[in-house]
Amino acid sequence: MSLPGQFSDPRVLTLLALLAVSTGARLAAGARARRARTPAPLERVRHPQESVPLTPAEERAFGQVVSRLSVTSTGRLR
Repeated sequence: MSLPGQFSDPRVLTLLALLAVSTGARLAAGARARRARTPAPLERVRHPQESVPLTPAEERAFGQVVSRLSVTSTGRLR
């Protein structure tokens, strides 16, 4: 079965085949590059002190530091 008209020319068929192959290769390369750019999700790294409860003295010291860093009415840190 042959194609009618201008598509029966072997040069046109070759051109269409090359276009299809290059488009497929470009799409595959783009998908591979997107996959390489997407970082793998990282697991959260916990600090050893996160699970240790603070003593009352440490809590007081932390509260004093936080109170010094509070925002004043002008929007600036004290």
